[in-house]
Amino acid sequence: MIKIGDRIWLEPLDGSTRQYQSKMLSVADGVIHISYPVDEQSGKTVYLLNGMQFKASFIGRDGALYMFDTEVKGEMRDPSPMVILTYPGDKYVTRIQRRRYVRVKAKVDAAVHPLNGEFAPFVTMTIDISAGGAALLIPPTHAPLLQPGKAVELWLVLPMRSGEYYYVKTKAKLVRIVTDEHGIAKMSVEFTDLLPQDRVRLIRYSFEQQLDEKKREKEENK
Repeated sequence: MIKIGDRIWLEPLDGSTRQYQSKMLSVADGVIHISYPVDEQSGKTVYLLNGMQFKASFIGRDGALYMFDTEVKGEMRDPSPMVILTYPGDKYVTRIQRRRYVRVKAKVDAAVHPLNGEFAPFVTMTIDISAGGAALLIPPTHAPLLQPGKAVELWLVLPMRSGEYYYVKTKAKLVRIVTDEHGIAKMSVEFTDLLPQDRVRLIRYSFEQQLDEKKREKEENK
């Protein structure tokens, strides 16, 4: 399932909000070997200690996201520097299909740009979002210029619980446009060329929003 050369992302299970990126170097019985990971925020190499636990994720050949739990078992220097991680086997790897992406209500700042100058770029915000697409508000001036099937370039700003901001850029296809009883226009879009690391960030953002919502509900029911 996981292949040599695949990018792999590691998210600590100790509550840290950091995310590290690495590359698959080899697969052995019950373990995988990866290059020394790099912190995506600082760009610096990270040295992992034995026993550290992570949620690992990678993009399969089918374009789906796969996730599994892993632990650092050591390192090797020959034939090249690498970290040794446990690998539970394909049976215990979870496949996250597009239809299973969690959609959460969220007001995320966004900018929409045309691909061929059909309309003036505009800034707006999302109504809801997932790792597969989003719903956004449309300014009244732009509603007549947008049609289902049109492709746009979309920028999103993801505010994480850690205080960090991730900037996501992707092409998106307009799926539908609706206007409610108050005259407010909204459009649903599907992300069409999202980078794997940005999809992981969107999944992480969605999970954080779910946790925040559960926390609010719990406080309201006290």
